[in-house]
Amino acid sequence: MTNPKSPGEATTLTPTPTPAPTPTLVRVQRTYRLAVPPVSGILRPRLVTVGALLAVGMFILFCWSLTIGDYPIAFGDVVRALVGSGDPGTVLVVQELRLPRALVGLLAGIAFGVSGGLFQTMTRNPLASPDMIGLTQGAGTFVVAGIVLGWDGGLGTQTLGLLGALTTALVVYALAWRRGTTGYRIVLVGIGVAWICTSATDYLVAKGGRFQAQAALGWLVGNLNGRTWSDVGPLAIALAALLPTALLLGRLLRTLQLGDDVATGLGTRVQPVRLAILLSGVGLIAFATASAGPVAFVALAAPQIAQRLARTPWPPTVASGLTGALMVLGSDLIARTLISGTELPVGIVTGVLGAPILLWLLVRANRAGSGG
Repeated sequence: MTNPKSPGEATTLTPTPTPAPTPTLVRVQRTYRLAVPPVSGILRPRLVTVGALLAVGMFILFCWSLTIGDYPIAFGDVVRALVGSGDPGTVLVVQELRLPRALVGLLAGIAFGVSGGLFQTMTRNPLASPDMIGLTQGAGTFVVAGIVLGWDGGLGTQTLGLLGALTTALVVYALAWRRGTTGYRIVLVGIGVAWICTSATDYLVAKGGRFQAQAALGWLVGNLNGRTWSDVGPLAIALAALLPTALLLGRLLRTLQLGDDVATGLGTRVQPVRLAILLSGVGLIAFATASAGPVAFVALAAPQIAQRLARTPWPPTVASGLTGALMVLGSDLIARTLISGTELPVGIVTGVLGAPILLWLLVRANRAGSGG
């Protein structure tokens, strides 16, 4: 930089220091290609490690939840009882009385996490979880209508939840359609539909009798108390059918992250793919909600936690499901042991833990200039 001087003075030059290079974050990843079957892709060691640790933690919480009850059982005895060995009384208590509740929490948590990851990736919005865009509320409205008004016709909560979530999803998709749909419009329309469903549910609860209202309110909070094998079967079948579909849609999900125009240029049929993702996510959230109730904030928080643990540009599907299972199982443990002699609904604990995460996401979106 040159300093101006008078004509008789010498001119001195002050060198400008060169800034030090900014360190960059290097993501370690490996590519692979198989001859049979003809499959290729990218292997991310950190994502694999995070998934393995989440799976181990999920198994520990799952077994730990089976040790708690009026008849305490040691952790090792629980593990042996799961494979049918050990004391016959312990095997009976674990497999017939406690295992259905733990399995519903495990499977519902996986369904909530995967469904939330699908919707957040599809819309490119971390707030676009099923319980934010009306799907959970729609399933709840149909189930409460069946409880209070007796409109179930023998269908059961599983079928009613599926019909409610599917109907709500189609309404949101239709209202958001304007020569195609975008994630932004789906979120805005979904929030409005969610409030309509919530108001309808409140009206149904107020209209019902005392015992019907108590049954509806106990389910609406999100509860694992009293779950049986009849609640496990439909949820397990739904996961067996929908999880492979969600994993197969993973590559197309990543193209949607680039925007509709770029995804179309890469050969992705945007609207059919978005509809397939919507139906897969609806099926997962409907069966999970019908089995465990609308457990709050799991579908919102689990994908975001998994994304930050794995350091991926999008919520990873498998890690999101494992994180959701950890959240539900861990919250159920807290709900059962927080107050001695009282088993709180699991949805109360997830609501308390998930509300700060929602506030953090809103503040972060606002700072990034996408919060409106």
